[in-house]
Amino acid sequence: MLNGVGREIPVDISGIGALRTYQKVTANGQVKNLQRSKERQRNPERNKIIESIEAAVRATGLRDGMTISFHHHFRNGDHVVNMVMETIAAMGIKDLTLAPSSLSDIHAPLIGHIENGVVRRIETSGLRGALAQAVSNGLMNIPVVINSHGGRARAIASGELPIDVAFLGVPSSDAYGNANGYSRENAAASACGSLGYAKVDALHAKQVVLITDNLVGYPNVPFGIPESQVDYIVVVDSIGDSKGIVSGATRYTNNPKDLLIAKCAADVIEASGYFADGFSLQTGSGGASLATTRFLREKMIAANIKASFALGGITQQIVELHEEGLIKKLLDVQSFDLRAVESLKNNRFHHQIDAEYYASPDNEGCAAHQLDVVVLSALEIDLDFNVNVITGSDGVIRGASGGHSDTAAGASVAIIVAPLIRGRMPSILDRVNTVITPGHTVDVLVTDQGIAVNPVRQDLLYNLKAARLPVISIEELKAKTDRIVGIPEPIQWEDKIVGLVKYRDGSIIDVIRQVKKE
Repeated sequence: MLNGVGREIPVDISGIGALRTYQKVTANGQVKNLQRSKERQRNPERNKIIESIEAAVRATGLRDGMTISFHHHFRNGDHVVNMVMETIAAMGIKDLTLAPSSLSDIHAPLIGHIENGVVRRIETSGLRGALAQAVSNGLMNIPVVINSHGGRARAIASGELPIDVAFLGVPSSDAYGNANGYSRENAAASACGSLGYAKVDALHAKQVVLITDNLVGYPNVPFGIPESQVDYIVVVDSIGDSKGIVSGATRYTNNPKDLLIAKCAADVIEASGYFADGFSLQTGSGGASLATTRFLREKMIAANIKASFALGGITQQIVELHEEGLIKKLLDVQSFDLRAVESLKNNRFHHQIDAEYYASPDNEGCAAHQLDVVVLSALEIDLDFNVNVITGSDGVIRGASGGHSDTAAGASVAIIVAPLIRGRMPSILDRVNTVITPGHTVDVLVTDQGIAVNPVRQDLLYNLKAARLPVISIEELKAKTDRIVGIPEPIQWEDKIVGLVKYRDGSIIDVIRQVKKE
């Protein structure tokens, strides 16, 4: 049969089946005026912008019992979670599963939504502030599920954690949904840099709503989230305060104890056998971890060594090494400060990556598995080198799993930095309160009183002793602690489980119980 441009097209072909034949675009039996059709395609009113959050919620078909997600790139400056949840609550929607990448102090209003039945369950990487305290005290009937960053990405990508609607705050978007964490057109008041955690949600959620306070011209490139993954866009007055992405943990430390630990950690890296041209690294956001980067810089310059890439949450300190030419490439899953935001915007080899690329154990080539060295903090570590970074010495949830277990498992050398004593509490225990990172993935503990090497790493033990570093056993370090502050009274727990801690592969590595009331 003849198609719309006069070509003879078969009705079907063996092995392929029926063919749909091209016809001219018509309306009421008439061929449309081509010029009018093209004008309509360019009409700015034909876009994904919807008038309000409530309208977007209705458009997605969100209903009781569904799962919604958010990202945490604004950290304690986030306005999106509370804004969206207030709207959903007013609409009478109940029994939701909340699956944000992490939650901060600013999200305390979620307590009311839990009490009123709007939120039935939470699956996230971490909790802080009043919300964490309330959950630790038994607020929820169903335990909060704690994922690592890589584990969350794995769960979402595999369908284990299906997201019905992702509500994603973006500092810049055009009318079709090309979005980024900064803007090349103007100064984005809510700039957060990398959208690494949001990118996973945008790719896999059934519906995606972008919320922005900065609508820019089409096309908004380079984009972190492409328009093909976006269903609706809501423009609001403010999605967040960019100053809230910065915490005291990302600033330079002048604490002598932190500096001593940092210098020792840099010495460990130098002596490890992995400090060579082209090595790769990740350093955390704690004071000692950041200071390690400064001491490592001096060693890299002295030895004329350059790193191939740095990974993870990127900080000013890492950016400065990149701009000096000491680190060739930055793979950024979250920008930890405004200097990192600017670098992502301006530096060609500062690249934003999604959390699955960063650390999913299902992705064999993930960047965390390419690390030579990672430097990580700890609240507690025990004699088996298990690490706790989520519950305080009182048993209350105070932090996040984050990428701790992901990078410890992936790196050739996983170094934990911690003071021997924090306040009046020991960092080394017989058994940590909550296991986040299993000891078999931890290689070295660096404290202000000495270095302990995991006995499974005899190669590192040999190298560090050959470098005459102050290596002693972890049992000897604990004995020092016990002599100074004694052994703390054990925490008293209720039977009720308030949190399930998943390892990065989705298995349960520990549980968090409700703290017993006095």
